[in-house]
Amino acid sequence: MENRLDPSEISFLLPDADEDAGLAVHNPATGEPVGVVPVSTSQEIEQAIGRAHKSQPEWAALSAKARADRLLAWHALLLEHQEALATLMTLEQGKPLPEARGEVAYGASFIQWFAEEGKRAYGETIPAPSGDKRIVTIKQPVGVACAITPWNFPIAMITRKAAPALAAGCSFIVKPSELTPLSAFALAKLAYQAGIHSDVFQVVIGRSAPEVGEWFTSSPLIRKLSFTGSTRVGKTLLAQSAHDVKRTSMELGGNAPFIVFADADVDAAVDGAIASKFRNAGQTCVCANRFYVQRDIYDAFVAKFVAKVEALKVGNGLDEGVEIGPIITHEAKQKLLSLVEQAKAQGAVVANKARTLDGQLMAPVVLTNVEHTMALVQDEIFGPIAPIIAFDDEAQLIELANDTPYGLAAYFYTQHIGRAWRVAEALDYGMVGINEGIISTEVAPFGGVKQSGIGREGAKQGLDEYLDIKYLCFGGV
Repeated sequence: MENRLDPSEISFLLPDADEDAGLAVHNPATGEPVGVVPVSTSQEIEQAIGRAHKSQPEWAALSAKARADRLLAWHALLLEHQEALATLMTLEQGKPLPEARGEVAYGASFIQWFAEEGKRAYGETIPAPSGDKRIVTIKQPVGVACAITPWNFPIAMITRKAAPALAAGCSFIVKPSELTPLSAFALAKLAYQAGIHSDVFQVVIGRSAPEVGEWFTSSPLIRKLSFTGSTRVGKTLLAQSAHDVKRTSMELGGNAPFIVFADADVDAAVDGAIASKFRNAGQTCVCANRFYVQRDIYDAFVAKFVAKVEALKVGNGLDEGVEIGPIITHEAKQKLLSLVEQAKAQGAVVANKARTLDGQLMAPVVLTNVEHTMALVQDEIFGPIAPIIAFDDEAQLIELANDTPYGLAAYFYTQHIGRAWRVAEALDYGMVGINEGIISTEVAPFGGVKQSGIGREGAKQGLDEYLDIKYLCFGGV
């Protein structure tokens, strides 16, 4: 039996807020209230931007090591309070507690990585065209950075943006999702304890998400916007940011193919498929969205996959042994159920034992006899539904896999080294997992191509997103 915190033991992480004027947050598994966060007026958001602008030069003037020391102190506090943060996350977001613990550690890893990477924002010395000149480049922070983050990873999506921004010398403002804001305010509390000034790292929630987005994109004081969310909203923010030619990075929608060739290790492929598809109840931008299995092993894969799916336990994320938590909202669950019914009406067959669950809980669904043209194959599912399609040859597979406007992540399993290289290069995606279903890590660049976004997070590229390159030419030497 695990030694778990009582939910009352997380109160020290909750923000101070007026219950009548604040925004109430509810547990998606039970509907019960979890906490209240303060809501900022338009004037208060404008003031927050002004404070960030005023505080940024002083933060940037610190040495990279001094900023790193504060970030490392923040990292240590996240790990010290890992159980409390994980409990809070499960209460407001719903994911199983072991997953929440993993996200806290994953989120903390970005802080540690960029604390060190910030010390390596190196410039260059360039050979000059004449002997009386010297040419160098230096990297400087872009200025005030802001971010809009989603509900599905309420800690990691913030630290993946805040850590490089702060390490680079930017001040940072984040608007988290209204569905999961408590984790953001908890992160801020710990950041302040670590010595990061409250004007340098701020969390805001507005009366409406579009209102905050308009403030972020219209303010000339904000020099960089980072967004993780839907392609539709990303396009709107990009259009709004064009007025000031604002620096942006966008991690948008995905439609990840999960491919299993006939020469693959089927058992390993099934394990990878389960990990990729059902993490966070399938509510991730990089999770497998559609499965393509070569016809020779189609039946064998489906049988083993279904057996493992039916063993997955669905329930409240705080309950022992739960592997799939609730869908984030009732509306999201109804949309998922409608996708299943639509596919069934078009000939798809439910391959696992059907289960109807109450509230926002949803049992996983495996569908066979699926056509590539069906809506749940063409669109991002964002839930525990796995449509499986048979394919015949590699050329056909590449055409099907790339037939989408999205290009975030893709996965495939094969034991043929030549095929591994060919397919990896042919897939039109920013990230490819080869014989691996979980690919996210702080040390590798995360991001997509096509309508899945621009820019990269994590790795050294993630730091560059918050730095400008300045060229210096010295004459008369």
